[in-house]
Amino acid sequence: MNVLVVDVGGTNVKVLATGQKEPRKFPSGPKMTPKQMVAGVKQIAGDWKYDVVAIGYPGLVQNGKPATEPHNLGRAWVGFDFKAAFGLPVKIMNDAAMQALGSYKKGLMLFLGFGTGLGAALVDQGIVVPMELGHLSYKNGTYEDFLGIRGLERLGKKKWKRTVAMGWPDCSKLSILTTWFLEEAM
Repeated sequence: MNVLVVDVGGTNVKVLATGQKEPRKFPSGPKMTPKQMVAGVKQIAGDWKYDVVAIGYPGLVQNGKPATEPHNLGRAWVGFDFKAAFGLPVKIMNDAAMQALGSYKKGLMLFLGFGTGLGAALVDQGIVVPMELGHLSYKNGTYEDFLGIRGLERLGKKKWKRTVAMGWPDCSKLSILTTWFLEEAM
């Protein structure tokens, strides 16, 4: 069975299918609807063979469906029929939870995904718990306002790194993490 994995982000939508070596992406943004996302995915992955679709969704997911509208995309995600739109079986989970599960090795792991927003998930003994920490209040906004792309743009790279490092227990990993984030976000 070939799986098409779709990572829906507030800046880009990234896709990769079983057997492919290089992911593909296209811009998303604050007005992108699920219908536009599906059309974009079908366009850039049209020459790939896949039997099912796995979607990492940037928001709360309950019973395999978006439960809330995303903060950094357009509307109409809640109630959208992804199975009908793709014409294939579709599984949806929180995007940070999907990324955490993909990088999990063993034990207890807290995953923080720095992107357009701030994704977070806890994994313990293979059990994934998505956490919407980015939307918790912090100073005069949310953690996402300081640690996501809005914070990076407002604070600048140097001050943003210091802001992230204030809550990062092992700062030796900070440069690797922020390098990945900056490459993805820019």
